[in-house]
Amino acid sequence: MATILGIESSCDETSVAVCVNGEIRSNIIATQAVHQHYGGVVPELASRAHQQNIVPAVQEALSTAKISKNELSAIAFTRGPGLLGSLLVGTSFAKGFALAKNLPLIEVNHMQAHILAHFIDSPKPSFPFLCLTVSGGHTQIVLVKNYFDMEVLGSTIDDAAGEAFDKTAKILGLPYPGGPLVDKYAQTGNPHAFTFPEPQIPNLNFSFSGLKTSILYFINKGVQQNPNFIQEHLEDICASVQQRIVTILLAKLTKAAKLYGISQVAIAGGVSANSGLRKALQELAEVKDWQVFIPKFEYCTDNAAMIAIAGYYKFLAADFVGQDVAPLARMPM
Repeated sequence: MATILGIESSCDETSVAVCVNGEIRSNIIATQAVHQHYGGVVPELASRAHQQNIVPAVQEALSTAKISKNELSAIAFTRGPGLLGSLLVGTSFAKGFALAKNLPLIEVNHMQAHILAHFIDSPKPSFPFLCLTVSGGHTQIVLVKNYFDMEVLGSTIDDAAGEAFDKTAKILGLPYPGGPLVDKYAQTGNPHAFTFPEPQIPNLNFSFSGLKTSILYFINKGVQQNPNFIQEHLEDICASVQQRIVTILLAKLTKAAKLYGISQVAIAGGVSANSGLRKALQELAEVKDWQVFIPKFEYCTDNAAMIAIAGYYKFLAADFVGQDVAPLARMPM
């Protein structure tokens, strides 16, 4: 029996999960409300909160899973990418726990874990498949050849899709985290009310910095002409921005599927929880005859279940690391 304790601390959520033979028994997530006062994640406050949350989260995860510390087979942890201070808390705790219980350590790439979240529940994709991985810090199209053989076909050359959502929310005066609120208001708005440019980026790469600037200028101009512009058009602005971001993402995904002749397509990462992206992908899949895989909402945002399932497959391959392992703020796929 393989029983893996997974620890995720890459950003502002302390999460701990227990995986038994590929089945997730618990997935505890401790959020950090302190960042709402600052309109974004403050790295120093994030690392302090991780220190406060990690022991209670581990205790709750083990209790919920009805697993004792002595039944664990290995400790899996996020090594990177992420905020260095946050990663350091999770890495140090994992190393200490493993040393105390004489357990093997398993490092996990955060972005690979997002993709492997598709192997938590059925239906599961078969190899090879394409995964559009979208979050606040990353936007990638990945060719997934097996559990740990992944090739990044395209990525953002500047800002990520999630950052475009969050920046739009901040411009509109919405509280942090704003991305989900843009999605909420977009559901009752007209996605064709306003038009925003589509970046002309070659190959399978993305760019969202220009779009962010365009949105900022558009809203500032609207407010100059009408101080109540945002309040009167909030739903339509959110719907139009969301529609443009989604079309940019799916245009590149369509191009990749055609280039590589792949009809199994998945999405992962925090932005994969966006209802507009999910709906548009399902509609596109019907036209393209794709088989689409979308994780449950709880496995889209940062969570330890994806770390634990990645750790499980690494455990089967005896892919362990030593106590000298250190966190990496930037960790390539």
